[in-house]
Amino acid sequence: MLMYVLGVLFIAFGIGLSIALHELGHLIPAKLAGVRCSQYMIGFGPTLWSRQIGDTQYGFKAIPLGGYVRMIGMLPPKPGDPDGLLRGSSTGRLTALIDDARAYSMEEIGPGDENRVFYKLSTWRKLSVMLGGPMMNLVVATVIITGITTLYGQQVPVDGAKVGGVVQCVKPLSATDTSTCGAGDPQSPAAKAGLRPEDVIVAIDGTTVRSSADVSRLIRPQADKPVPFVVRRGDQELKLTITPMANQVPELDEKGQAKRKDDGSYVLTTAGYIGTSTGQNTALERQSITKAPQIVADGVVQTASVVLRLPQKLVQVWDAAFGSAPRDTNSPMSVVGVGRVAGDVASTMSFMGVKLSGPAELLVILLMLLASLNIALFVFNLIPLMPLDGGQIAGALWEALKRGFARLRGAPDPGYVDVAKGMPLSYAMTVVLIGMSVLLIYADLVKPIKL
Repeated sequence: MLMYVLGVLFIAFGIGLSIALHELGHLIPAKLAGVRCSQYMIGFGPTLWSRQIGDTQYGFKAIPLGGYVRMIGMLPPKPGDPDGLLRGSSTGRLTALIDDARAYSMEEIGPGDENRVFYKLSTWRKLSVMLGGPMMNLVVATVIITGITTLYGQQVPVDGAKVGGVVQCVKPLSATDTSTCGAGDPQSPAAKAGLRPEDVIVAIDGTTVRSSADVSRLIRPQADKPVPFVVRRGDQELKLTITPMANQVPELDEKGQAKRKDDGSYVLTTAGYIGTSTGQNTALERQSITKAPQIVADGVVQTASVVLRLPQKLVQVWDAAFGSAPRDTNSPMSVVGVGRVAGDVASTMSFMGVKLSGPAELLVILLMLLASLNIALFVFNLIPLMPLDGGQIAGALWEALKRGFARLRGAPDPGYVDVAKGMPLSYAMTVVLIGMSVLLIYADLVKPIKL
């Protein structure tokens, strides 16, 4: 329990620090650009602590699920009302909503602040302010990954399949208690032959094992036949004979993944079975600093692919949380889920079915979780919709594009892009984000991802 709590606290502190640095990435370029920033807050809800330094109030709020920097003049005045002093009456609900948001933004502008507003910044300054937050997360992830891969090392695939676990006995599918072996339960072939967790399967029936997929491929056709195994245990190389038993096992697709029915249950077939779980054998190797950018880039691409399929992923999370479908290990998680994973890894000292060698490897795993989270924050905040940073970035780019075309045509300056018109969509997106967060937190509580 102590290790579980320490794992959760480590990630909680890391998340808080990542949020603080993200907002600092907005605050510093905004202040350098002369924008008045009235608040720098970590969290949402009631303020727990705050202090006024200069013209900025710094503080912490009760709900540590985010943060914000309040900059005056984020929304431009109404077109035709350059000083934001006039308000036309509006009868349409959406128009009234936009006008109210614009009026609230203008109320923060005091005497002497006319040239300290965000909307008057040049395009490149707007981009530096809004990109500063996501880029800070990318920098954090890059520093962590670079430090780990160059100083500690990276697990790289090598020949062989590492045994993660050995089933001690084989039970019928109808068995309700699978945690203990009964008197009539036969020993699994792997347990009977003396195979142990952490053993590395080097060869099966004279064929070199390159990956864990080879183990299943070579064993399945050998039901009830003695099969010679070459196993490496520490510095020793052992020769074992294992006789796979005919058993109902999940059928595999062309990618080696277990097939499932619509209800989430496995598609079964009769094949050879020895009773092990295996993973790719790896070796720890320090990497050149030049390889770190590619590792970070791969992480960004992988995260972006998940974000692009977010609606589909959320449907799968819903089915897992409120039905019998399994929870995909590649599905999105809330900060609660990341904390649970950290706690599980710390308390069991294992990750992805592999036993960790000690505190150093545990620290590496927790830091890599934190790096992955920062990559997720980087990618997610670049979605070009308000209230995310990408919404303001898209507005700044559109403004620059309009002004560029106007100059080419010799037309007058079209003025500021009225991002206030996107406020109804921003409110709708806020509701969606809150709903998504509630769903993920609930799923992480009732059916968490197990790594």
